[in-house]
Amino acid sequence: MKILIPLLTLIVRSSQLSLSDCGSEARRPLIDDISVECGTSSIGLAVEICPVIYTGYNETLLILNHMMDPVCRATLDDSVNPPVARFNFPLNTTHACGSTFRTTSAAGTGIFSDFSNIQTVNISGIIRSIDMTTGTITYNAELKYYYSCAYPLEYLINNTQIDVSASSVSVKDNNGSFISTLSMQLFSDSNYTQPMVIPELGIELRTDVFVEVKATNLTGQYHVLLDRCYASISPLPTNSSFFNLFVPCSKDRFTTMIENGNSQTARFKFPAFRFIEQQNETVSTYFLHCITRLCEKSTCSTFKQCNNRRKRNTLDTSAVTYTITSPEIITKAESTDSKEKPVAAQDKDDSAVGLGVAVGILAFACVVALSVAALFYKRIRN
Repeated sequence: MKILIPLLTLIVRSSQLSLSDCGSEARRPLIDDISVECGTSSIGLAVEICPVIYTGYNETLLILNHMMDPVCRATLDDSVNPPVARFNFPLNTTHACGSTFRTTSAAGTGIFSDFSNIQTVNISGIIRSIDMTTGTITYNAELKYYYSCAYPLEYLINNTQIDVSASSVSVKDNNGSFISTLSMQLFSDSNYTQPMVIPELGIELRTDVFVEVKATNLTGQYHVLLDRCYASISPLPTNSSFFNLFVPCSKDRFTTMIENGNSQTARFKFPAFRFIEQQNETVSTYFLHCITRLCEKSTCSTFKQCNNRRKRNTLDTSAVTYTITSPEIITKAESTDSKEKPVAAQDKDDSAVGLGVAVGILAFACVVALSVAALFYKRIRN
C-alpha cells in the first residue's frame, strides 16, 4: 500500500542536474553510495546523486524518515565530484528528523573495566525515494539508504584540547563521539568564578582545588556523571604512579563531591597534595584525569547505586581511549632541611665552648693541687 502524498508539494527547485552531466557516474546505485558523518552536535548524510538521477529521481524526491519538514530535506551539492545530495540534522530527540534513538548497555572493558554498565546510544534511520509515477505499474526501483551512528557515553577526559576521530562508512554503522562537548577547568573559589592560576613555584599544600567538568552544546537528555578521577605523575596515566581521588562507590576522605550526575556540569574539590616519590624535587608536579559518563537523565541515578557496579582500584593499561593531557598541577615540596641545619650548627658551637671551659677549670685545679703538695713536702723536710 502506497502512502498518498501531495507530490506537487514535494517538488522544490532543483539544480536541474541532468543525466548527461553525470558522465561515468551515470550508473545503477551501489551499496556504498551513502556516507555518514557522526558529528558532536549533528549527523550529516551525503548520497551520490547521479545514481539517483539514473534511477529516475532527483534530490527533491529523497525523503528522510518520511519527514516533510523543509529542514529535513536534501540540498544538492555539485561543488564536489561526484555531486551529492546532503542531509544534516541535529542530535536532539525532539527534533532529529524522525531518527530513532536507542540506548544499549554492556559490561565495560579496558580502562572501563571498573564499570558493569557502559551505555551507547544508537541513532538510526532511512532515506527513501518517492515515486511520482501514476498508474498501476512503475519501472523505477525504490531507493533505500540506511544510516546508523553509535555514540559511546563513557570517556576519559581532562582539561586540554580534545581531538575527535571518526570515520565515514556507507550503509554501515558509524561511530561518533560527544567528547568534544566536554571540558575540564580548575578554579580557586567555591563559586567556580576564579580560574586557578598555578605559579612557577607551585601552590601551597592543602590549598583547595575546585574542579569542574562541563558539557556544552549537548542535547538536553544527557547529564554529566564523573565515574572516576585520579592524579598521575605522567601526562600519560598508564605510565606512572597514580592516586585515586574517587572511584565508583569510594572516594578519598579529603575529596568532596559537590555536584555529580544532576546536570550537564559536575563539580568536586580536593586539597593540594604532593607525591612522595618527588620529595627530592623543589616542586611536586602531577596531572588530573577523569573518566566521564554521559547518562540519560532518567538513568543517571542507577549508575550511583553501588550494588550495580564493580569496584577495582588498579589501572588497566590495555584500553585504547581518547586521552588528552591536563595542565600541570604544581605544589611546593616544603623541605625542612633549611630549618634544621642552623639549629644543628648552633648546638655544635655551644658544645665546643662548654668543653673548653671544663678543660680550663681542670688544668687550674691541677696547678693548685701541685702547689699545695709542694708546700706540704717542704714543711716536712724542715
